[in-house]
Amino acid sequence: MERIYLDHAATTPVLPEVLDAMAPYFTVSFGNASSLHAAGRDARAALERARATIAQAIGAQPAEVVFTSGGTESDNAAVAGLTQGLPDAGRRSIVTSATEHHAVLAACEAHGTSGHAITVLPVNPDGTVNRESLARALADGPLIVSLMLANNEVGAITPYSGIADEIHGAGALLHTDAVQCLGKIPVNVAALGVDLMSISAHKVYGPKGIGALYIRNGTPWSPVLFGGGQERGRRPGTENVALAVGFARAVEAALGTMSQEAARLASLRDLLEQKLVGDLPGVLVNSCSAGRLPHLLNISFDDAVAPMEGEMLIVNLDLMGIAASSGSACTSGSVQPSHVLLAMGRTPATAAASVRFSFGRSNTVEDVERVGGAMKEIVERMRRR
Repeated sequence: MERIYLDHAATTPVLPEVLDAMAPYFTVSFGNASSLHAAGRDARAALERARATIAQAIGAQPAEVVFTSGGTESDNAAVAGLTQGLPDAGRRSIVTSATEHHAVLAACEAHGTSGHAITVLPVNPDGTVNRESLARALADGPLIVSLMLANNEVGAITPYSGIADEIHGAGALLHTDAVQCLGKIPVNVAALGVDLMSISAHKVYGPKGIGALYIRNGTPWSPVLFGGGQERGRRPGTENVALAVGFARAVEAALGTMSQEAARLASLRDLLEQKLVGDLPGVLVNSCSAGRLPHLLNISFDDAVAPMEGEMLIVNLDLMGIAASSGSACTSGSVQPSHVLLAMGRTPATAAASVRFSFGRSNTVEDVERVGGAMKEIVERMRRR
């Protein structure tokens, strides 16, 4: 059975050209980038070329890019580094939104136990941040605001126009989680007006285990790890040159085809959406506004119309050779409805009956046809039972 992979928002396969670019740095050019001899200098040169490529891709300076182990570390380091690096000035609060990735929410919660007041903003039914609530939170003079550029579950893009100016006008610094956006939509730190931004390689056909944190020059940020002086003293530990090279090559490949691929993926997403809404009872599209990522489709089954078990939908899809993900997550062995969908106003039962389809380079119109037919068959079978 030929399998269909529709979980590219979770991770992507490494491109062959990315693998080829990394290979020499595991075997031939394996030097430590902190060493002074020739092997070390070769590794350092490759590392800095990768940094420059990634910086250019996001409109930053190379010195503003710090390599990390991935999006989670970048998010954690952004919040922790600002809370440690900023002078108190009587402003101790951290503002974020209810639909942020757990890497941000948990980091904020952890710092809430050390004296920082945490304000979690509600979102609109389409998943975008509520601007009135943001304005009220800014009136209290917060220290940090962290708002993701686009949501990883439903794809809702935050309308950043004017947001950075409002936040800076209130005397706060702005971090954004752009992990799901790089290579899908234009991401430029200057245009966004952000002070820090998190990105990751494995969402863009690069290797797992590496990401980056953009830190605008002059931002009062303190490192959260201690040891050597790597990454200009901001992130100690022997640099993973091979993964950095792979990250840069993946970014180059993604940006080279971004416009065409975004349009293609959006057409596949829209075709599947039309099929599911037209063929299945009680389907709700989460984040159906125009401002969403091109590769993401998140649906729920309205519990009042067509109650479903989300986990069983995912299991049955997998049995039919289709990989997708659920709108719910396993926490401590129990299935919990998605915090994102709950924040958007879905009931717990509806939020638990959700499926996220995320498209990528390998997907075709034929895949959409097969997935649409499989979903119809599965739902009819589950309803009969």
